[in-house]
Amino acid sequence: MSVKDERRHLDIPSPWVVRFASLVTKGGRVLDVACGAGRHSRFFTSMGHDVDAVNRDISEVVEVPASIHLMQADIETGLWPFAGKEFAGVVVTNYLHRPLMATLIACVAPGGAFIYETFATGNERYGRPTRKEFLLEPGELLESVRGQLQVVAFEDIYVDSPKPARVQRIAAIRAAKE
Repeated sequence: MSVKDERRHLDIPSPWVVRFASLVTKGGRVLDVACGAGRHSRFFTSMGHDVDAVNRDISEVVEVPASIHLMQADIETGLWPFAGKEFAGVVVTNYLHRPLMATLIACVAPGGAFIYETFATGNERYGRPTRKEFLLEPGELLESVRGQLQVVAFEDIYVDSPKPARVQRIAAIRAAKE
């Protein structure tokens, strides 16, 4: 993938996120974890959501409207900056830090959505990431939500776009309070 294609990819929301964005309560606040250049933050803002976006390095985030609260934080070694907060949507792509998984799921408000997509075992054949700590084991993402969220869709597949990769992705919701 050329540098130009890579830059373009950073601007286009994941088709998986786009497909399941409607699960997020209309106008509800979204948490974009490891937001990268902010493609999903901008996408959810365009849909009328306020967004909390967090990343270790925010230097690549451009075009930040007032509806995006951008936070620079090392969520792997520092304190979780959203303790006690719940979100209508929690979105994570191309990021895995297993010790945070339960925390991320706990941030999903009643009636809220969890949309997650990242690399899986087997990706080492196609490029980075290749290290085991950054690759989900078969069914691992599905198992992480069991008993907490209702699965709407799950895939553990090979994709060829935007580049060849093995990925797992899930869209799940928390039951609304009665």
